[in-house]
Amino acid sequence: MAAVSGGKTYHHGDLRNALICAAVDLATEGGPERVVLREAARRVGVSPTAAYRHFEGRGELLAAVRDHARRALADSMERAAARTPGADDPARAAEARLAALCRGYVAFAVEQPGLYRSAFGARGADTEADTAGVEVRAFTLLTDALAAVAATARPPRTARPAAEAAAWSAVHGLSLLLLEGPLRRLPAQRRDDVVESTLAMVVSGTRAAR
Repeated sequence: MAAVSGGKTYHHGDLRNALICAAVDLATEGGPERVVLREAARRVGVSPTAAYRHFEGRGELLAAVRDHARRALADSMERAAARTPGADDPARAAEARLAALCRGYVAFAVEQPGLYRSAFGARGADTEADTAGVEVRAFTLLTDALAAVAATARPPRTARPAAEAAAWSAVHGLSLLLLEGPLRRLPAQRRDDVVESTLAMVVSGTRAAR
């Protein structure tokens, strides 16, 4: 069952999801460092012993929060793409979708810094319960968008090797610079300019590939 942040009340028979909801709220407030199993239990009104029946420890709870955050990141990307106006030219439409997905990625990091850091910086969240499909969904969206750009080019071409990793590195690096690096103090308009310049670079790089 997917956690829905904001669930404050524990309903009988759904304690695991209630704990995940509480942990997601904690991560939203302060990043992965705030996620503590005892605090999640306190928020839903159960004992730590009851919580430990569903999670062996903090690492397992962090993994659930991480998976939720990665789903939310991919959802943000898809919403941004859905808001992008269509284009009659398939090549322009493919490039616009790629840019929109990248824009949604950065927007999630800026608007949900606690969850974004939980998606990739939750130390101790790597467990045998990892869900590969959740982990790579954002990457898959970028990969598919890059393939569409290559396929609609004139003449059609094959996407350059590791193009998806390069695109992900660009948006991920920019996101971290905006959150924790020297770009974090930029005024809103300047920040938007930097984002759009980076996205233009990602798109132009795919256009120039052979």
